[in-house]
Amino acid sequence: MPVFGSFKVTRTEECPYCSRSLHCCKMCKFYDQRVYNECLEPLADRVVDKEKANFCDYFTLSGGGSSGPSKDDLVNSADALFKK
Repeated sequence: MPVFGSFKVTRTEECPYCSRSLHCCKMCKFYDQRVYNECLEPLADRVVDKEKANFCDYFTLSGGGSSGPSKDDLVNSADALFKK
């Protein structure tokens, strides 16, 4: 789901489709599993659960994301796998 424009995501906002927190480390542009504390912002406080809402003042909604394969692609793959 693309995000248009720039707006501030509050701590309590959730995805309207899956009800997961939007203000969490995994949704932040500074999130990176390869660096210390999994955050590119050196002054950010440590957050243990990267999928839960937090109070980080450095949070900035990341611009990208992976939508995963489409439903049609999954159905076609399953059909090809189980084709008689």
